Amino acid sequence: MLIATDLDGTFLAGDPDARNQLYQLIADHSDIKLVFVTGRGLEVVMPLLTDPTIPTPDFIICDVGATVVDGTTLQPVQPIQHDIDKLWPGERAVVEAMAAFPGLERQDVPQQRRCSYFCAPGEIPPGVSEVAAAIGCDVLYSADRYLDILPPGTNKGSTLRRLVDVLAISPDDVLVAGDTLNDLSMYEAGFKGVCVGESELALLEATRDRVRAFHARHTGCGGILEAIVHFNFIGEAGLAAASRSLNQTGKSELVMVYHRLPYEEAYEDGKLIRRRHGSPNGILPTLLSFFGGGRKGSWVAWSVHEPKRGEFETHTRVEPRKYPELTCARVPLSKQDVDIFYKRFSKEAFWPTLHTFWERARFREDDWEVYLKVNRLFAERTAAEAAEGATVWIHDYNLWMVPAYLREFRPDLVIGFFHHTYFPSADVFNVLPWRREIVGSLLQCDYVGFHIPRQAENFVDVARGVASVKVLETKNCAPTFRTYGCAVGLEEMTTAIEVHGRRIGLGAHPVGLDVERVKSALAQPETTRRMAALRDELKGKRMILSVERLDYTKGTLEKLEAFEQLLAEYPELQGRVTLVTICVPAAREMTIYRTLQTQIEQAVGRINGRYSQVGWTPVQFFFRAFPFDEVVAYYAMADVMWITPLRDGLNLVCKEYVATQGMTEGSGVLVLSEFAGAAAELHGAILTNPHDPKDLRDKCYYATTVHRNEARARLREQFDIVCSNDLQHWADGFLKALVESAEKAREHAADDVNGASIMPQSSETSAG
Repeated sequence: MLIATDLDGTFLAGDPDARNQLYQLIADHSDIKLVFVTGRGLEVVMPLLTDPTIPTPDFIICDVGATVVDGTTLQPVQPIQHDIDKLWPGERAVVEAMAAFPGLERQDVPQQRRCSYFCAPGEIPPGVSEVAAAIGCDVLYSADRYLDILPPGTNKGSTLRRLVDVLAISPDDVLVAGDTLNDLSMYEAGFKGVCVGESELALLEATRDRVRAFHARHTGCGGILEAIVHFNFIGEAGLAAASRSLNQTGKSELVMVYHRLPYEEAYEDGKLIRRRHGSPNGILPTLLSFFGGGRKGSWVAWSVHEPKRGEFETHTRVEPRKYPELTCARVPLSKQDVDIFYKRFSKEAFWPTLHTFWERARFREDDWEVYLKVNRLFAERTAAEAAEGATVWIHDYNLWMVPAYLREFRPDLVIGFFHHTYFPSADVFNVLPWRREIVGSLLQCDYVGFHIPRQAENFVDVARGVASVKVLETKNCAPTFRTYGCAVGLEEMTTAIEVHGRRIGLGAHPVGLDVERVKSALAQPETTRRMAALRDELKGKRMILSVERLDYTKGTLEKLEAFEQLLAEYPELQGRVTLVTICVPAAREMTIYRTLQTQIEQAVGRINGRYSQVGWTPVQFFFRAFPFDEVVAYYAMADVMWITPLRDGLNLVCKEYVATQGMTEGSGVLVLSEFAGAAAELHGAILTNPHDPKDLRDKCYYATTVHRNEARARLREQFDIVCSNDLQHWADGFLKALVESAEKAREHAADDVNGASIMPQSSETSAG
């Protein structure tokens, strides 16, 4: 069958359960074709296409029938569009002709092959039809307000009829749906039709004697469902099967959706072994803490499934004594899926774009399909685990599309998303071929969190390019965050927006540090011994420390070149300062870093070859991962911490350094890139621009020569921030904000009486 439906008051209206049932019915039946038929212009309809909860139409008829396009490609449907174009004299000719009626006010909304004017009832200028006919146009007056000048014979019904003929569909298999007199031409085209509940009286009167016109009792989508049963398109049994029952829910009150399992898996002697992470990142234990005290929950993550190794275990337990009600729900992925979804696509397409290195990005449509498949599997597992009304917390860009699928499966859930990586400005993010789908998915959340205000505001700007955004709430960023003091500073941020009639909360929650982990590392005897050994090695020399992963975003090569300039510009530092760089290599499968590794190794060799002296090596470069306890020893002994990413979502290494120095009563100096998210939070750090070699060099020099009293004052300010805004503070703050935002969203939805239109209200136009 083919469903041709008006939007406002019809397909976008009705009881939320009825909308969900109809939308799911269409999604489950690939043989149902969907056509949006609206008076709005295509540009005004396009934001709806980013809402993943609304089915994508096969075709769109807009501009009161003057425009007809494919719903996926948005390309004109030929030869229908060509024939309409031939009848249209052009906008300029119409505007000049209508200038004879100065009382008409033209609508300032996007429109093609038509000119639309405001006109009150009884005020249609005499002679307007004759003037329009003289230039070969028809006049359509609708809703007691809109006067449209259209190509002759063009309306919703005539264009729909031509589309149906082109598709070779029987008129008996077509259902048209509307609610105002604007839609009358569709009923006059010979199709079966439904006037949904609370339709305009004029439409009901005009269709009362039409045998094929059914007057439904329910509004919006509920009325369309009634008509599908009334005309026996798929029968009541089909409708019942299509409806998803919210009673088929899980038991988890909180579902954590994270790409990483809360434990490690490895095969030893052909047997799967599970063990605690050897180097947990601090976030995992903190997120696990929410499941203490008997709280029912699930942790959804992927695991590699190799059929030859036997049956896949979907559910496992996570430390049953500590978390008796927590289940780990594993999503089975093939090794190939993991390699494409995580190690290749995420790192080659999304990672460089997010960090503003879009020229490095590689976009493959086949990889995107794998990414969608994996995200859908995550959403299906999450939907099966969550209790009715449960809270779901989704983490990072690897799972961008989970909210879209999850909202479709389980509209009852409270969905929160935290973006751990940097979120760039619109001019960067918009290079992604799938930006509309991604943003549309994130807009299905009740709350989206970022590290700092700048990243949240970037998201708002990106959303504005995809849909009509209304800002509901804002707040000042000071004193928690820097305003004008760094590249990522911001004075005011948006904390709530409305898109497609839904309220979405936004917030800045910089991830904190697991302070106890640092304290525990310092208490280890081996750490103390390592600190003493470093003290002996560095006797009479100052240590500049750098700790990062191998990645072009981290600025490692730029930092080495700046250090080379430092030694050349300030020869008195030769033999007196040593740059210690700990660079953690990437996984072997991530081949994109091989060239960078070679360049770094060449730079280290060049500097040491040029400046080395007996008993002194300028750069000590360690290309391997260190145990955390050993890294803490280096933190404690470093006079300067040089963290210079070209772009970073936050950067926890600088916080680890500050915590270590604070706990050991040190006077270390943090030199931090102003393009790291932490720069907006850590007042007292010496900020540097890593894109400016001179500034990199000079700020490092300043840090090595700064007075000890100033260094201690700076450190005290940073240490207080790190201890106050620790990891638990981050997690508690995010969940609290999510719950509050969901409650406000429910209140906001309650104001939308009976599922009113979710089309952009600022785009007023004719014939919805």
